[in-house]
Amino acid sequence: QVQLVESGGGSVQAGGSLRLSCTASRYPYGRNSMGWFRQAPGKEREGVAVVYFGSGGTRYADSVKGRFTISRDNAENAVYLQMNSVKPEDTAMYYCAAGFVAGDRWMETRYYDYWGQGTQVTVSS
Repeated sequence: QVQLVESGGGSVQAGGSLRLSCTASRYPYGRNSMGWFRQAPGKEREGVAVVYFGSGGTRYADSVKGRFTISRDNAENAVYLQMNSVKPEDTAMYYCAAGFVAGDRWMETRYYDYWGQGTQVTVSS
């Protein structure tokens, strides 16, 4: 079993920055990616960004492209999400996840079987 722990959430004004961290208790063997998802009240959980272990490739939701950057630290079993130029619509609970993603379907939650408990991000206008 792999435990994922997120940190770094908080309150920030629009236009500001936050850096989220996710640390895994051990390397998630058998999985090929780690991603960030978010869920706002009354909405479905949606993919934000993913990083693939093998290639190091990254993917982003259109809503965050150019503003958010996902990165990883293999030695620390950690993944980060740098959030710049945040907007009120970025307000949500942010979750880290690990899984084996088929093809380019990284935004589908069904491919992830390890999830963190979430960290809240609140952006005020």
